[in-house]
Amino acid sequence: MTAVLFAPGFKTDPYWWETTPRPDLPEETPPQKVDVAIVGSGYTGLSAALQTARAGRETVLFDAEAAGWGCSARNGGQIGDSMKPSYAELVSNYGQERAFAIVKEVQTALAWTGDFIREEGIDCDFKICGRFHAAHQPAAYEMLAKKIANQPKGLEVEAHMVPASEQRKELGTDGYYGGVVYPHHASVDPARYHQALLERAQISGARVFPFCPVTAIARDGEGFRLTTAKGTVAARNVLVATNGYTGGLTPWQQRRVIPIGSYMIATEPLEDGLIDRLFPTDRVVSDSRRLVYYYRASPDRSRVLFGGRVSLKETNTEVSGPRLHAELCRIFPELTSVRLSHSWFGYVAYTFDKLPHVGQQDGLYYAMGYCGTGVAWACYLGMRVGQQMLGLKEGRTVFSDLDFQTRPLYYGDPWFLAPSIRYYRWRDAQNR
Repeated sequence: MTAVLFAPGFKTDPYWWETTPRPDLPEETPPQKVDVAIVGSGYTGLSAALQTARAGRETVLFDAEAAGWGCSARNGGQIGDSMKPSYAELVSNYGQERAFAIVKEVQTALAWTGDFIREEGIDCDFKICGRFHAAHQPAAYEMLAKKIANQPKGLEVEAHMVPASEQRKELGTDGYYGGVVYPHHASVDPARYHQALLERAQISGARVFPFCPVTAIARDGEGFRLTTAKGTVAARNVLVATNGYTGGLTPWQQRRVIPIGSYMIATEPLEDGLIDRLFPTDRVVSDSRRLVYYYRASPDRSRVLFGGRVSLKETNTEVSGPRLHAELCRIFPELTSVRLSHSWFGYVAYTFDKLPHVGQQDGLYYAMGYCGTGVAWACYLGMRVGQQMLGLKEGRTVFSDLDFQTRPLYYGDPWFLAPSIRYYRWRDAQNR
């Protein structure tokens, strides 16, 4: 059954890599001394490098794999201003003034992303297509409607409710109970976006060293000394930009981010006209489950790209693929006989307060913890932390002032993930 589900030429690499494979960069020896060293060459690292390199600082980026091998070129290409905590939760935890500032900066990050792509002339299939956020239960629809009708003054965003009776104008399924449209959310080809960031960073003078893991970072006078697979490098400033791939190299950060595998599939090309019936408005889609599904049509509108969490623990993508396919077909029964061309996954990084964080610890800069919304957050906060390394006051954000929490007995292995997922599945199944 599984073998039949996979199309000829099935791949476990991301669908995005078909047109934008990982860059073939020369494997050179890094310089012995630089101004800025960045660990990680994804969105965060490259956005920071654009700031420092354009300001004349000698900047290098190191990656244990190919440039952008991680989730920057593996994600679903959805850009929004959603966040996990509600405004009421933020007010309860931080007070009204800081809660307002947090939500405002979330909105700023979305607007900044579109402006940045346009100003840089980046060709990455960027489109302000809007989002349909679907209600998986009747009670979820009522909660969404209440949220839209009672937005905090000064933080209102354009949105409108779509009842179940009109749902097929937005999404070709009866599998939800209506939803809300956020017209300013966007889509992008994430690998093309990464490639454009990489090229601009290189043009600006930054150098990227793939397959060159950093194995140790130590204080060296007023700066740091990095031990890499190709020698040691002295740097005045160091940025940890590893997000979901943060490991034992930086144990303080490792204790504060939770790596969670997010799995995706791509269908084979669909028959003519089917994608127009399933995605008539070409919006990106997410739903109200705690274990959210997120999906969209591919930029060329030939196939469906579908993602979510379908296992208690990390698993093989040839196992996750059929499980995601089953969920896809529950939403769109007409896709039951459609095979899969790709099945892949990447690590996102959650935090205990469900908010991103940026700042310094013992002199090391960091920006991470995007909680599954990293296309906008990683670039925006990468930009801000780059400004911080330059000593610019505009680099400071509301997320610089938040306590970066950990928990007792947590050292980077999310032992609590399986019971949490069981609980969330139970909650998602409740009609309330």
